Amino acid sequence: MDTRELVIIGTGPAGLTAAIYARRAGLDALLIEKGAVGGQILITDEVENWPGVARASGQELVDSIYQHAMGFEPELLRADVTGIVGQGPYWGVVTTEGEIMAKTVLIASGASFRRLGCPGEARLTGMGVSYCAVCDGAFFEGEEVAVIGGGNTAVEEAVYLTRFASKVYIVHRRDQFRADRVPSDRALSNPKIVPVWNSVVESIEGDNAVEHLVLKNVKTSEISKLPVAGVFVFVGTDPNVGYLNGMLESKPGGWIVTDSHMATSLPGIFAAGDVRDTPLRQMITAAGDGAIAAMSAYHYITEKGL
Repeated sequence: MDTRELVIIGTGPAGLTAAIYARRAGLDALLIEKGAVGGQILITDEVENWPGVARASGQELVDSIYQHAMGFEPELLRADVTGIVGQGPYWGVVTTEGEIMAKTVLIASGASFRRLGCPGEARLTGMGVSYCAVCDGAFFEGEEVAVIGGGNTAVEEAVYLTRFASKVYIVHRRDQFRADRVPSDRALSNPKIVPVWNSVVESIEGDNAVEHLVLKNVKTSEISKLPVAGVFVFVGTDPNVGYLNGMLESKPGGWIVTDSHMATSLPGIFAAGDVRDTPLRQMITAAGDGAIAAMSAYHYITEKGL
């Protein structure tokens, strides 16, 4: 069985940047991706904080980074990773297409949007419940919808939804947004946006589509109904680490612990991007992580004489 020098799990900004740096350093790099290349940034309508690019869609940025990375000719395998086995110095990356031996592994599998877990959410997903405003916003032309959450993603996606919806309620458990000042001010000044403060979703109801939300005021315990045709959930993220089966040191929630070189608790395994324990999860930090991780893998292989 051939042994790859670096296997990169995930093709978001962290994984693609790692591929660029790994190939420039002369490493034999293999990217593994089970879904669409790009990760969560694909569902971002507009990015305005990528240095040198004043404004672009997530898809445009992903396309640019992907073309840049593939210009260095890393191999791309379409497969789902189901586990990592071994005790070093080499690791076996188990996929739906077979097992791949690796001298080093980079975990860059990102994170996924968290579910509310309330009654009706699972049943009505795809029938008015969505986790992607860019994907589904246009289906609600002229309708009233709700956004659940109060962070940057929730507030920014609410503003995006005003392109289609007649009214956008932002349901948040606190009395002010957690989002940064600029997106918060933008949302609060939009006449189509109505904040619903101090409230949580008790259930999502409807027969064959979303018809209304049942809300609970966390201060008064009052129960109310909010008629909407759609609900967009943005209440945080969870790391995509199920395939690791707890093999790496992590923080509560599953976020992988690394040092400043992106090294994890096991030799030869690195982590980068949204999957790791980090104070900021953005494209720019993921890309930086990927660059560091790739060069750390290069130095690890060189120093170990692998």
